Amino acid sequence: MTTTAEATQLSSADGRDVTLGLAGAGVAVCAWSAGTILAKGIEMGGLAIGAYRFWIFSALIIAFMAIRRTPFTWRVIKVSMWGGIALGSDIALFFSAVKETSIVNATIIGSLQPILVGIVAAKFFGETIRGRDAIWSTVALAGVVVIIAFSADDGVSNWTGDLLAVGALLSWSAYFIASKQSKGKITSLEFTAGTSVWSGLICTPLGFLFGQDMSLPSAKNFGLLLVMIAVAGIVGHVLMNWSLVRIPLWIGSTFTLLIPVFSALLAWVFFGEEILAIQGVAMACVIGALAIVVRGQSSAAKASAAHRAILDAEVRDTEASDIEASDIEASDSGSNTS
Repeated sequence: MTTTAEATQLSSADGRDVTLGLAGAGVAVCAWSAGTILAKGIEMGGLAIGAYRFWIFSALIIAFMAIRRTPFTWRVIKVSMWGGIALGSDIALFFSAVKETSIVNATIIGSLQPILVGIVAAKFFGETIRGRDAIWSTVALAGVVVIIAFSADDGVSNWTGDLLAVGALLSWSAYFIASKQSKGKITSLEFTAGTSVWSGLICTPLGFLFGQDMSLPSAKNFGLLLVMIAVAGIVGHVLMNWSLVRIPLWIGSTFTLLIPVFSALLAWVFFGEEILAIQGVAMACVIGALAIVVRGQSSAAKASAAHRAILDAEVRDTEASDIEASDIEASDSGSNTS
């Protein structure tokens, strides 16, 4: 029979897996925030940065996979295709959007991703968003809107740029969904490698098409690119893809609301960019609201895992009892026949 201790051990393992996934997603968005700051110091066009970043990144991952004797196959390319197209399209559309509309508009539209992904997660992945979590997620979203709305911006808004930002929103959401769907098909590392190749294939021709300087980066720019790849790529994308197969999709998407917060804080630290008092309050609200959501998810995961482990243990015990009873019945039948 399965003991209570064994059931508790199984539930702890499941709950720990979710907790690690939540922690991984948190670290990933912090890394993406740092990548945004690093991009500011790279004297290259957005598409050129994307092209070089993803080509170098994919080469490093594929080399690492080769060392581990994990081949980069056509199957990986095929399975990661839609995720890679989504990621590459997001980069191209977002950088195009900020040229046509204000950064405030483009960023606020992008911050609506958790709502869109939440709807998809509920409909197609069977994820349930508790009312309490929905309320605190809305508080976090409102905080992000305040942070962005009070940022200095001299851009000019127009419908063309706003529509491009909507396209970037849809592409970024599709990337998260594709990452979730890759579970059980390829590993998170393979998915990251595949999407990086596809993103490079998309950003490179678009960079030439939009007239960006696609020549080899200078020593300074190349060094910053390597740092960006290590932080935003290896830590950010690899860790988020690893986390998305362990946590609800909508939670991973909601974590992206931390990107404007940490980006603003890093810009304040390294570039001396001003943070208004109302933005500081909004940042505290975003962090606090998401902390409540994460704590609730972690507790719910542990409780669910414990309940599932007990049910599984009861099923196994029932099956064992049935087998034992069948053996006894067969033994008695044999004795009577003798």
